[in-house]
Formats: sequence, structure tokens, C-alpha cells
Amino acid sequence: MMTILDSSVLPGIGQGPAARPVRLSVNNLNVGFSHHGTVRPVVRNVSFNLEEGQCVAIVGESGSGKSVTARTLVGLTGQHAVVDAGGIRLGDDDLTALSPKRWRSIRGRRIGFILQDALVSLDPLRPVGKEIEEALTLHGWGDRASRKRKVLDLLASVGVPAPRNRARQRPDELSGGLRQRALIASAIALDPEIVIADEPTTALDVTVQAQVLLLLEDMKRRGTSILLISHDLSVVAHLADQILVMSGGEVVEQGTAHSILTDPQHPYTQGLINAVPSRDTRGSRLAPAREVAPVHTAAHANDDHAGFDGPVLEATGLVKHFTAPDGSRTAAVNDVSFSLGRGETLGIVGESGSGKSTTARIALALENADAGTVRLLGQDWSAIPETRRRRLRKQISVVYQDPLSSFDPRWNTERILLDSLPAGAFATAAQRRERVLALLAQVGLPDSVLHRFPLQLSGGQRQRVAIARALAPSPSIVVLDEAVSALDVSIQAQILDLLVDLQRQFGLSYLFISHDLGVISHMSDRVLVMKDGFVVESGTADQIFTAPAHPYTKELLGALPTLDENHSVSVSPAASVPPATEGSAP
Repeated sequence: MMTILDSSVLPGIGQGPAARPVRLSVNNLNVGFSHHGTVRPVVRNVSFNLEEGQCVAIVGESGSGKSVTARTLVGLTGQHAVVDAGGIRLGDDDLTALSPKRWRSIRGRRIGFILQDALVSLDPLRPVGKEIEEALTLHGWGDRASRKRKVLDLLASVGVPAPRNRARQRPDELSGGLRQRALIASAIALDPEIVIADEPTTALDVTVQAQVLLLLEDMKRRGTSILLISHDLSVVAHLADQILVMSGGEVVEQGTAHSILTDPQHPYTQGLINAVPSRDTRGSRLAPAREVAPVHTAAHANDDHAGFDGPVLEATGLVKHFTAPDGSRTAAVNDVSFSLGRGETLGIVGESGSGKSTTARIALALENADAGTVRLLGQDWSAIPETRRRRLRKQISVVYQDPLSSFDPRWNTERILLDSLPAGAFATAAQRRERVLALLAQVGLPDSVLHRFPLQLSGGQRQRVAIARALAPSPSIVVLDEAVSALDVSIQAQILDLLVDLQRQFGLSYLFISHDLGVISHMSDRVLVMKDGFVVESGTADQIFTAPAHPYTKELLGALPTLDENHSVSVSPAASVPPATEGSAP
């Protein structure tokens, strides 16, 4: 293991002889969690300085300790946490000895915190505008009228379309990307000197991600210090001056962003960089070969329709309208048609609100279309009663964008997966348990998660359980709605490799929805590009990514931050899109 650099020798990229003021200093931070008198260490000997106008990024797998480190720095580690440090200083303040009242005065005003899981972080019972306004009210900012104007300005600044309407909506009425943008708006409401951003762009489509990156970059330029937690190395490369790579609670490598990305020394760091998906990686493995539990053929192979040689899923002329809070009707899906062949992956890309997830829900018969039809394995699917659908439901599974809301919080992992196994497929309880353990191994989870509940799992672990649950009934088709968006890059690579392996072995068909163009280009045979409910372009993955025809597709690709062969990063000027307005599409 590499020697951890002392916290006093962390100059930023391009820094001159005179050091910039240190905003946050962390020296030998150790964090553990106490359970029945035993302390389980999760963070060990972490040291770094965060200077004025600097971005320090922490990268690593789920469970590496990066998010625990971030939460400790805002006093939110938890009641069973045991924190020990040589020192944690915010300017002249010692953060190791603050009262809860003092922490409340610091959070929001001096340190803004952008959490990873927007659905859990936002109050489900009130509009997001009220939540953002409360952050201003608690710190005595402005009067009621100016706070309301500030809320709309903040929502627009992070790319929320129709901010006046969105401010009146509750979190469950917003897409995952819109929820995340509202959370970012709340965190930066008081223009804090430090922003801790825990996966701030995970749920965002590429053009809004570009807006947020430009916003954070502008904040950094104006002197804001940023501690960035991310599994997306292109995002890290775009913003970071310094990078800390964590594994198993320890920093295994740290240095300037340039040195880490162009000349990584630790094998773990090298693996992270090699795992980034792109068009150039299609057809090759992203992660090193690993031992997994043997795939149980009877549990995966589905021969009920082996003789059927047409499209396994076919949609024709789908239309779906929704009513906005102001009473207006919006076409979320407008004349959408597609077909999915056996063993094929069809990628659907587009911004939040483009209609891609609604299209998926119609394909799953979880949403009724106003017009159009869906056929599953050559049979009517959208136009038949649910009683007739039940025998076909095992043919199509889904991995949702937000796994936490799709799990029963009272069920542990074992019960979630046991409940997903097809009735009668296994004769004994021992066989069913063996299958559950095999599913866990296939998605890179240890047996120890069997008895954990959803809230006790990290975001990445929950997403892997969701993927295992989707594979359990041996489907012919899997709809993957942002299925790897919550995963760090190395686990994402394992999951993508796993999906490719299963597809090749059993002829699975994937409807793959993602805002991550690297993932789409790596996985897809064909691609649909959606905007404002319409399919604006479709074609093979090579056609879409090498010779896009539609201006919107060109804008998407231009806004994508990418690592080139030298691991440098760039964002096209197309990313500099104007702030959202009231007339923007929802």
C-alpha cells in the first residue's frame, strides 16, 4: 500500500509559490461505528487540505469510506459513530468539538452539502420550493418575497425547466434528475464557502450534468472550495485539482488530478480508470475476470417461446399525456415506435422529462398509453386485462432508477430475492437459498448482505440487489432504467460485464435507458434519442455516436465530458446552454 501523503503537502494544480488560504484541514481522520461494544472501523488515517477555490475529489467503490468521510465533515456521521482525528478545522473553528446547535449554524451557511439520494433527502410531504425556501429562512436570508424569487432563480440556475411549476411539486412528482437538481439548489442557496458534493451528477442527463459542472466550475473560480465525491472519473477530471483514491476505508493513492489520471501508480486506481465504458470499449470486458457462482441454467433459460423469431417487444405509435399542476396537458410520449429483437440491446437516451422512462413503463404495462399498442413475444400486451398478463409477466423484468423506493423497507435482502424467484422453480428451501446466494455473487455482493435491510445498504449495494431481483424469474427481456447510475465505476464495470455475459449465454434482450452516453455506447446495438416525448433520431450505436444527424443528438454528444487517450477532459461549448425558462419542456 502506498504511503499516505501528509496533509501539509497537497498543493493544487497550477498553484504558484504562495499557497492559497486553507479553508478545511483534515488530519488523520478515523471513523468507526459502535455495535454492542465493538467498534467497526470504516475510515482510517485520512488527511487532506481543501484550499480556497480548490476542488478535492474522493473516488472509490461503494463501501470505501468516501461518503462517511464527507458526512463526518458536516457532523452527520450518526449517533453510533466514533470519530477520532488529529484535527478537523474549518478556518479557525475546530469541528471536532461542536455542539448540535453550532453545527446547524454552519451547515448551509458555511458548508453546503449535496447528498447522493435525493428521494430520501427531500421531504416527501411538501413541495421542493418550500424545502429550498426553508434553507434560506433558517439562516434569516431576505424577506418572504425575495426568498420566493431566490428559489426560482436557484432552480433555473441548476437547469430545472419551468421552475415556477416545479417549485410547487412534491419530490414524488419529479423525475430522479429533477429531484437531484432541486437538492443541489437547496445546498447552494446561501452561497457557502465550501460545498461538499456527494455524487452531485449521478441522476442527471448529460446536458444538465454539463450545466451543473459549469455551475460548480464557476463557483470554484469565484473562490468556493469543493469536496467532490464521485464514481464518474470524467466528472472528477473536469473539476478536481487533487484526487484521493479510497479503498477499504484507506487512501491508497493521492495526488494532482493530472498525475492520478495520466500515471496512476496503484493497481486499484489503474482498474478504476480502465473500467470507464465508452464506444471504444464495446465488445471488450471492462473489469478483470472474477470468480462468480455458477449460473443455474434452469433459473435463467426461458424456453417458453424458443420458437418465436419475431421482435420480442414491439411498440407502435405510443402516446401518453399528463396533466401539469396548472391544468395544462403535456404529451410525455408522442408517437413513439420501436422494436427489440431477441438477444439485442436497444438504448434509449434523452434528458430528464424526455419521455424515456414513461415509454419504459408503458412497455412494462405499468402505465396505460392513451394511444398505440405494445406486443410482447408476438402477443397483445398493452390491450389485454391484467389477469391475462400475469402468465406473461415473468418474461419481462425491470431494474428501476431508484431501488430504495421499489423495495419493501421491512424486508431484508434475502426475503426480497426469495420473493422474486418463480413459484415452483426450486423444490426445496435449500435450493432456493442456494439460488439467492448465486444471484448475490453474480452481482458482486457478499453473503453478509442477506440479513441487511434496504436502508442499511449503500446506494450501489441497493442497485445490485435490484439487478439480482430482476434476474431471478429468468426473464426474456430486462428493462434497465438507469440500472447502473448509482454504481461506482468498478462495480458498474462488473455489472455491465455480467449483463453482457447473461445476454450472450441466454439470449436476453435489454431495453437500456440511461443518461450516461458512455454506458449506452458500450452496451447498445441500436439507439433511440428522445426529446420532449418524440424520437428525434434512431439508428445503430455506431451511426448515432459517430455521425449524429439531428442537432439535439449533436448537442447531447457535445455536452459529454470525456477522457481522451491521455486521460485529459473536455466539455464542448455546446454545454453552455442557457438557464431553463418557464417555457421549457417539462
